[in-house]
Amino acid sequence: MSDFIGGVYDVIVVGAGHAGCEAALATARLGFSTAIFTLNLDNIANMPCNPNIGGTAKGQLVREVDALGGQMGISADANFIQSKILNKAKGPAVYSLRAQIDRRAYSDYMKHVLEMQENLEIKQAEVTDILCKDKRIKGIRVHTGTVYYCKALILTTGTYLNGSIIIGESKVSSGPDGLLPANKLSNSLKELGIELLRFKTGTPPRLNERSIDYSKLIEQPGDEEIVPFSFLTGELNIEQVPCYMTHTTEETHRIIRENLHRSPMYSGEIKGIGARYCPSIEDKIVRFADKESHQVFVEPMGLGTKEVYLQGMSTSMPEDVQLKMVRSLPGLENAQIMRPAYAIEYDCINPAQLKLSLEIKGIEGLFFAGQINGSSGYEEAAAQGLMAGINAAMKLQNREPLVLDRSQAYIGVLIDDLVTKGTNEPYRMMTSRAEYRLYLRQDNADVRLTSIGYKIGLVTQERFDRFMAKSRLIEKEIKRLQETVLPANNEINEFMLRHGSTKIVTGIKLYDLLKRPEIEYHYLSEIGQGADLPKEVIEQVSISIKYEGYLKRQMNQIEQFKRMEERRLPEEIDYSSIHGLSTEARQKLNAIKPVSLGQASRISGVSPADISVLLVYLESRKRKG
Repeated sequence: MSDFIGGVYDVIVVGAGHAGCEAALATARLGFSTAIFTLNLDNIANMPCNPNIGGTAKGQLVREVDALGGQMGISADANFIQSKILNKAKGPAVYSLRAQIDRRAYSDYMKHVLEMQENLEIKQAEVTDILCKDKRIKGIRVHTGTVYYCKALILTTGTYLNGSIIIGESKVSSGPDGLLPANKLSNSLKELGIELLRFKTGTPPRLNERSIDYSKLIEQPGDEEIVPFSFLTGELNIEQVPCYMTHTTEETHRIIRENLHRSPMYSGEIKGIGARYCPSIEDKIVRFADKESHQVFVEPMGLGTKEVYLQGMSTSMPEDVQLKMVRSLPGLENAQIMRPAYAIEYDCINPAQLKLSLEIKGIEGLFFAGQINGSSGYEEAAAQGLMAGINAAMKLQNREPLVLDRSQAYIGVLIDDLVTKGTNEPYRMMTSRAEYRLYLRQDNADVRLTSIGYKIGLVTQERFDRFMAKSRLIEKEIKRLQETVLPANNEINEFMLRHGSTKIVTGIKLYDLLKRPEIEYHYLSEIGQGADLPKEVIEQVSISIKYEGYLKRQMNQIEQFKRMEERRLPEEIDYSSIHGLSTEARQKLNAIKPVSLGQASRISGVSPADISVLLVYLESRKRKG
């Protein structure tokens, strides 16, 4: 029986999670005919784990996706039920927006966005084979035997590849949330010579909120002032839904310790490697044996359901143990479990096989994004999906790929870490991974990236004009503050003392006044020096003034970093022929093929001595012409 040809496209995206949605929207919006395939149309942009978007470092990623012209921030703003800025006490370098999301509404909203997008078709089918010829992508085959052809293929399969759900001694072939797994595509990847890894992640139990005694829980309200994810979103005013907090008890810890032998993690049933930064509750009890209790958050799944999520209680214990654990928490003594917690094992690729464009080495037109690259999290997935979509489009336009470096964006840190260092566990973005986090703030993502999105074609003229108008307001206000001098009179000195600041004996510029940590911008209205400006403009002005010295120091560091990144390493270098390199460095450099001296310096196993050897080699190569 000959294969039926179902369609011919510029780009095919496999998987319609957070990576797949961004990838498909990017290529379609850039004018390329695109098809996105999913196992189930009802689970587009699903949130099988916690229904929230953002959080520490992840909020920065969502802001960057938005600044480049992506969709996640807009969709989150349309479907959130609670909003908070995290790390408010720690300074703007680590402020991170986090929003609790109505899970079902978000999925329906994103499905509608895909349905309405020009140049995009949505297909429900299991992709079983990747079609290649002469190391170039040709298309895919689905479970019915139908073939679809394309010039570029983006795989965003999440945790579905050979997925297995584990609860106690039960292990079943399944995708997340009991959905169908993708069991055949892994073999096709192996046949192409792609190295696979086996990772695992987990989720906590979901409860019926009617069975919870909220009087014993601590309410966790959202922020009074709601900050949106998208730079396009106007003022948001909704009635927010509270989350709640409880905690594990001595009884919880006893139940877990007595049943550790029944935990698949400790019995050896789970072979996949889990995320160190998102441990199961049994792992936390073992690793932090001296800690008397751990916080557990009770978070709503949406406005149209009574189902709540028990953040902090991820486990793969048997169901009878789960029930005892849950009911040992204050307020949950009569809790009803609607969905038991589970661990899921899945196949992913070794991301060190990728180029920084997220195209795999050795196969033209094959891109990977999201959890298939060994990362975790919806936000990390969306960021990679957007970049894979952009770079698939760049390839079809015969343009240079867009590679954001570590000094430009958290997205650059994320992709550089995965590709250059690889990962031996599900990778999670954190602010500590970003060397230049004072510059890579969530508030200035548009300053850093909107012009790039505009040049690519994802940022509309209207959005760009709006960004430029904001930039002019910031520039104009900083100039005003630099030029306006306050006299040393009684009114000004009373103002100073009122805010715990020292008196002045000579005139002072408003700019220098705002450098004082105790003087906030909004205080200026008390002395008739305030300006009627948007909140985001005031925030940018304040941060740039108060952190001027630190920012200058960071920009000097970035300049040094850029110099190393500008020292390009030709792809054809055979590192095994360079004398003086260590054996490990030769192997790693030949495998990863870094594009610059900077990237080479970040490869595990490449020492400063090896970098010195490469510098000498580049100089000699330059002299030879």
